[in-house]
Amino acid sequence: MSQQQDPLTHIRTILENKSEAKQITYKNLLGAFDVLANKSKRIVDSLSRQLKMQEDGVTVDFIEVNEHEFQVKLAGDLLIFVLHTNIVTFEESHLAMQVPYCKENEINRYFGQIMVYNFMADSIRYNRVNDPGYLVARILINHENRFLVEGEGRLGSLFKQISSQSITANDLNTIVQHSLTTAIENDLMAPPFPQVRFITLHQKLEKTSELGAGHKIGFRMSYEKEIK
Repeated sequence: MSQQQDPLTHIRTILENKSEAKQITYKNLLGAFDVLANKSKRIVDSLSRQLKMQEDGVTVDFIEVNEHEFQVKLAGDLLIFVLHTNIVTFEESHLAMQVPYCKENEINRYFGQIMVYNFMADSIRYNRVNDPGYLVARILINHENRFLVEGEGRLGSLFKQISSQSITANDLNTIVQHSLTTAIENDLMAPPFPQVRFITLHQKLEKTSELGAGHKIGFRMSYEKEIK
């Protein structure tokens, strides 16, 4: 704000600019989420046709929960796609904030988020509320439909820089495919024997379905540093 500028005018201008950018971002996010759902459903339908001819015991399914969530079941894995309604920005230390594009215009720094979580399907089926889920990918889209993806595996390298162009249906299809691949390639690891050697009677009566439940291995977001 310049010394000559009226503070209230300055505040109003900031509010108007940010509000407009956030509203546009949210509309872009809804559009991308709809495409993600359609691409996911097509993949599930294709897999269903192929699996019926090859393996009746493997089930795949697409579940539409509401306008902000859908799920993809792949045998024992359940991927949950969630659209977050809040528009966010990041600390200066975040890699995305270091690029000239974000530095030259503040409203370029605001992103909508779509999160992709992986749960074990049995965790939902048997209501094992203590079973963990894992973040496979976080898709970030701004008011110009430019995007980046923070993720596990190839998702952490394919789109780690803010795109120079708007996100496309092909980009979203690639994200879906890699999300599904990442989930099914990471297997369950049984807990160490000493951890399940002793149980309480309460565990036996109330949590039998949780005993010995595996945890997913191999999940670490690309930006995370290994803790030693």
